[in-house]
Amino acid sequence: MIKALTGLIAAIVVAAAGFFGFQFYTQHRIASEIDAAFEQIRATGAKASHGPVSFDLKNRTVTIADIAGESTAQPPVSIKIANLTASDVGQPDATRFSAESIEVTGVEIRVATAASAGPSLSYQVPRITVKYYSGPARLQRLPASSSVIDVYRFGLEQFADVTAASITAPSIAATMQFAAATPGDGEVAYSGLAMNGIRDGKIASMKADGAVFTVNLQQAGKTEKFTGNLANLVTDDIDVGALAAIFDPRKANDDQYHRAYRQISAGPFILTSGQGMNMRIDGMTIDDVGIKPSRIQLPPLLAMMPPAGAARPTPEQAREKIETVAGLYEGVRFGNAEMRGLSLETPQGPIKLSTMRFNFEGGKIGELAFEGLDARAPNGPVKLERFALKSLDISGLMRVSAQFVAQKPSPNQALALLPLIEGVELKDFTAPYKNTKKPINIDAINLNWGQFVGPIPSKVRLSAKMTAPLDTSDLGQKMLVAAGLDSTAIDLDFGAAWTETSGAFVLEPVSLELGGLLKATARVSLAKVPRGVFSISTTQAAAMAAQIEAGTLELTLRDLGGGDIAVAQYARAQNVSRDAARSSLVDSIRAGGEKAAAANPDAAAAVDALARFVETPGQTLTIKLTPLGKVPALQLMQLLQTDPFVALAQFKIEASTAL
Repeated sequence: MIKALTGLIAAIVVAAAGFFGFQFYTQHRIASEIDAAFEQIRATGAKASHGPVSFDLKNRTVTIADIAGESTAQPPVSIKIANLTASDVGQPDATRFSAESIEVTGVEIRVATAASAGPSLSYQVPRITVKYYSGPARLQRLPASSSVIDVYRFGLEQFADVTAASITAPSIAATMQFAAATPGDGEVAYSGLAMNGIRDGKIASMKADGAVFTVNLQQAGKTEKFTGNLANLVTDDIDVGALAAIFDPRKANDDQYHRAYRQISAGPFILTSGQGMNMRIDGMTIDDVGIKPSRIQLPPLLAMMPPAGAARPTPEQAREKIETVAGLYEGVRFGNAEMRGLSLETPQGPIKLSTMRFNFEGGKIGELAFEGLDARAPNGPVKLERFALKSLDISGLMRVSAQFVAQKPSPNQALALLPLIEGVELKDFTAPYKNTKKPINIDAINLNWGQFVGPIPSKVRLSAKMTAPLDTSDLGQKMLVAAGLDSTAIDLDFGAAWTETSGAFVLEPVSLELGGLLKATARVSLAKVPRGVFSISTTQAAAMAAQIEAGTLELTLRDLGGGDIAVAQYARAQNVSRDAARSSLVDSIRAGGEKAAAANPDAAAAVDALARFVETPGQTLTIKLTPLGKVPALQLMQLLQTDPFVALAQFKIEASTAL
């Protein structure tokens, strides 16, 4: 019995000794591996240290205390970690390390710079938790350079080999001290940060419940405080590999877009200032964010940034920098970017905007649209359903503006900006008209241009429909007011197009309707219009214009009440009845037409048609002029000023009226 008991005790002692001996061995091995990793970091010149390392064999838990490090890059980045604990650790194979949970506490990160060099940053993270982690068992070879570019590229490449179910941080606090050039400071507090689905260099989603920030800016001896609150920041389908490409010189020739984010959304966002400004945005969304590595290479971009105290760039250097930034814009793509529910408090009153949206690719905005504007001007409310730039070349705009770094653009040079926009659209706009206390209403305006010859468009289309009140203080409108009109409706449709192969230039459609007055439509054609006419050189354009020949002209006028108003005005001026005034006008037209008929027999029919048009209200007058031969356009314009009857003699004239 005693032997058995003694044997049992001995077995227990041996087992316990073996257990603690194995735990000691394991802990020693783990500590050696950790020391080797830290020594690898120190070999690059950086600082790296840690406190005690412990291992609990039963729970397979590794704990490292008092981790600290500092980079050799300037400005230096320092990090401190109070404690790191990895639970249920394992090594599936010789190259991988896994842990069911990793918890990091007491994290402090600091980027310290001199006030003249740039801002100083610091972050405090109380706790970070990683679930179901798997990654390389050993640290890969560190970059030989300590530059920020190489460090970021190394970090992103390391991340691509990591798998984790989630990484969470309940809170992060950050402080910033701005540079001397813009004195001030700021604080940011993030809450509810989480990354989920980390695998193969991709992140399924990343979110933050909220971010609250405060910024204090010192200007003219005064401190202005801004406070902001951003909620529900969510990013889906992140490709870390696409982001890493902009740090990799080997990707400098990659001219394809790589999607970095499927969607980024946030909101509401609230911003307030000590000056009483309040702004709110209900929500923001950006879809399908792509990056073209050949256009966004960070090393040359960072090299472009001047050091603190550098001399002001020369005009040539400034142009080079603008060109670099223009190329940067060409490297970004947004499938759609949208801001919703903007409201802004101003001294003049609140401003509200329902939506702003745009898409962006290759340095160009496909369409920039503002919808649902509600504001107030000094004379009354302003409302707008939609305003849009149909295309805007941001990169091109920057390149053109780079030419004007050292001098103001001439009018001809400013024309180079025109091809950068393809059109403008405005819909349902209401605003006060002067001091009439009545609104001007624009139903729609659409303006498009294209087929550029140099900076000059050879194709234009404008349509506009609007109603404006009549101003009694305007002498030109008093006649209409006296006739009982208090507003006028305008419906305009105008088009012009040039065809290079035929040399034809046509104004069509040309349509103008003035509500309650008249409607006019026309078609004007020119022949043998040379390409050289579309030139910013007035001398060249004038020389080329000598080749242009007049084509057919068609004009239709429909009386919508303007004839009666003209007759009534004439009757008041002559102090006669309206019937007498109308007869007098008709007689005057017929008498003046005799001279025209002598120069061109066709003119007699036109004069007779015009007389009938005035004689009977509500008539429609149609006139068609067809060239009898070659009619130089410049010569025709001169004759119309000096001797219109001779000018008309070069055309076959057809005229008619109808009700």
